[in-house]
Amino acid sequence: MEVIQTEIPDVKIVQPKVYGDERGFFLETFEQKRYQEMLGINLNFVQDNHSRSQKGVLRGLHFQTKNPQGKLVRVVRGKVFDVAVDIRKDSKTYGKWVGMILSEDNKTQLWIPPGLAHGFLVLSDIADFEYKCTNYYDPTSEACLLWNDPTVNIEWTISNPILSEKDKLGKTLKEL
Repeated sequence: MEVIQTEIPDVKIVQPKVYGDERGFFLETFEQKRYQEMLGINLNFVQDNHSRSQKGVLRGLHFQTKNPQGKLVRVVRGKVFDVAVDIRKDSKTYGKWVGMILSEDNKTQLWIPPGLAHGFLVLSDIADFEYKCTNYYDPTSEACLLWNDPTVNIEWTISNPILSEKDKLGKTLKEL
């Protein structure tokens, strides 16, 4: 696999090695020792999640105030624009965002460390999104950064996404 740095040094793009022929393909989506060595972090995943969404759905930008989760994310069906925002106040990249296309075709993964907000916009008719988490979901500390916060200024390709009621109530970076 190849690990690619992003503008936020702790956020990493993981391009797994894909073996394919006329029968289909095979790839390793996670192997603890290799991922620890190549990402340079101690990974301890405790929960795997899978969501399915329709075109135009924007989920996020989610994070937990207590028990923050690191996430290794990927798309197994369809295509999304995936975004991580650095909301760690002591970080040199505070307020910066990284975004990229994740799809069933490119098989790319994104590592988002604990303490960052995360969200994605579905670009295909349907998208199945899978992610491994380093901490358990804690509804008591769940929070949301407003998807269109002008301070962060994410370059979404949509002006009127389909949002949950919870995501409509996200806070701006300044409010956080």
